[in-house]
Amino acid sequence: MALNRRADPDRLPVSQRIDSRMPNPKRRVASPTNWAIKGELFLNCSCEVFCPCVVSLGAHPPTEGHCHAWMAIIIDEGHYEGEDLSGLNIGLLVDIPGRMGEGNWKVAAYVDERASGKAYHGILQIFSGQAGGTTGLFTMLVSEIIGAEKAPVMIERDGRKRRITIGRQIQGEIEMIEGRDRDHPVMISNSKYWMGPDIIAAKGLKSRVRDYGRVWDFGGKSAEVCPIDWKGAGA
Repeated sequence: MALNRRADPDRLPVSQRIDSRMPNPKRRVASPTNWAIKGELFLNCSCEVFCPCVVSLGAHPPTEGHCHAWMAIIIDEGHYEGEDLSGLNIGLLVDIPGRMGEGNWKVAAYVDERASGKAYHGILQIFSGQAGGTTGLFTMLVSEIIGAEKAPVMIERDGRKRRITIGRQIQGEIEMIEGRDRDHPVMISNSKYWMGPDIIAAKGLKSRVRDYGRVWDFGGKSAEVCPIDWKGAGA
């Protein structure tokens, strides 16, 4: 007599295996929201050479086995549920223990002190992943938001150089790597990287992080610049 056997769980589609797991009360849930951000993101991290996460889409381990980074986001145009975000700056401290795609990120957010209460709330919703859309994957990747605050986030774009200053907590400067054509820096184009398809290679010139018990220095290490065009699922 034929036996009715349950399907091997390892053969189920990934989506079904994830849905069958016990719920995690600490996991943030994304709610589709009407938001959009256009601007630029640049960062400096602990990798010795250009970040392998870009070309491997987070599957390859960072060169040091972990990824420590600061990120700077300039919002040239943006909104959250009708609230204007244009002209605001954001800084992030990011601590990733292994491969980017394996999650367990710890993140601190520094939001431009000029942001209104609604804008501040919206930015935290976007960068925690709870607003859904482009950054919705953060609900799975970020395990802990170790801090969030309004701060004087100063960002400069000066030719091939980019700078961020957040008091004594983050002080960074990077420079795009010159290409064969001096008018165009070295760039990876048409990628599937979550930040955006075009990533400009850069290097840290001077870079210090001193906050939340982290003491990091990234001078001479991997950096990148990426134009961003992100939006929520409800946009």
